[in-house]
Amino acid sequence: MRILWITNTIFPAPSKVLGLQPPIVGGWMYGLANQIASLVGIQLAIATTYSGNGVKTYNIDGVLYYLLPLDLKTEYPKSLEPYWLNVCSSFLPDVVHIHGTEYSHGLACMRACAQLNYIVSIQGLVSVYARYFYAGISAYEIIRSITFRDILRRYTLFTAKRGFIDRGLFEKDYIQRTEHVIGRTKWDYAHTKAINQSVNYHFCNETLRDGFYISPKWDINKKTDYTIFLSHGGSPIKGLHQVLKAVYLLKKDFPYIKVRVAGHNIVNPATFLGKIKRSSYGAYLFRLVKKLNLHDQIQFTEPLTEEKMIAEYLGAHLFICPSSIENSPNSLGEAQLLGVPSIASYVGGVPDMVLHGETGLLYRFEEIEMLADHIRLIFTDPILAKELSRKGMCAAKKRHNQEANLQQIIKIYRALVK
Repeated sequence: MRILWITNTIFPAPSKVLGLQPPIVGGWMYGLANQIASLVGIQLAIATTYSGNGVKTYNIDGVLYYLLPLDLKTEYPKSLEPYWLNVCSSFLPDVVHIHGTEYSHGLACMRACAQLNYIVSIQGLVSVYARYFYAGISAYEIIRSITFRDILRRYTLFTAKRGFIDRGLFEKDYIQRTEHVIGRTKWDYAHTKAINQSVNYHFCNETLRDGFYISPKWDINKKTDYTIFLSHGGSPIKGLHQVLKAVYLLKKDFPYIKVRVAGHNIVNPATFLGKIKRSSYGAYLFRLVKKLNLHDQIQFTEPLTEEKMIAEYLGAHLFICPSSIENSPNSLGEAQLLGVPSIASYVGGVPDMVLHGETGLLYRFEEIEMLADHIRLIFTDPILAKELSRKGMCAAKKRHNQEANLQQIIKIYRALVK
């Protein structure tokens, strides 16, 4: 069986050949790809785009990699269609598995090679995410937050939302063209069926990054008290502003409370050039931090490797996934797999991952008071923290079981080629 994956990221192996920094995103795919490539009777090829000239092909450790030239992912890349014809006529895939509908380079393959056997994995759904893009931030605040960088680039939060809407049109085309999708929550089932009632929905959980399975687990005696970890914070959808509002309600009782956010410091860049490059959302957060006097409470870690990300999880008192919308965030799965007590907003597919009071705590995205109360509960009740840790870890081990997920994806592939 010959399987062609189409992905949004360049895998580490070809990245190294090209002299590029290996990506810190998409790690959940790497372990699964290695598992599939090791199976007898399966040939795996992985294709994506890169900023360069001409198609590049590499055979590394039994996996065939195709890199197709593309500079911009924001518009439909008709230029890729002849490249896809060549790739597919060369590799002759039995199944083409497209990972994610956020970008349209895979759609170019579907349009150019319509006769192939496609299945599309639902990651997020940008057509739906667009509804929640501003995450409660008013139009007045968005206009007030327009920065010098935004003016130069002609790119504001309004523009960013428009981009989600436009990409959502391509996303709907993906789902309408395919006969098969892979999903993992009631939320993505409902939305894919709304787009294409006749689509065949296949359930398969995701496998996480390898390091999270072999890592030591969260230990209440080794945490840093009153430290909250967020794995993202660079856009309104990720909800950092809501966490800051909740922390303000807790600061008096917990003066040493800290919020550590993975990624670049978008709030208070250290250099003048950094301030000039500040994003709209960074400018909004800067004013919020100043208004609430939370300068000492927020810290950015800079982008983290897998090992450093694990260290941040394990050092935290708790993890929060505060997004305005998500399908099934891998960051939440990672936190649970490590046993970190977790709080998440009740949005999208998150309720499929968290049983409130058992494997984590849930709150409405808008209810910062409830978020603050949940944080207080974990801070002050070590018995609850340990129970959430234990039960969350048990649920995540089952949900993200590497062997079970491998067998399920192979079962799906085989059903498609019968």
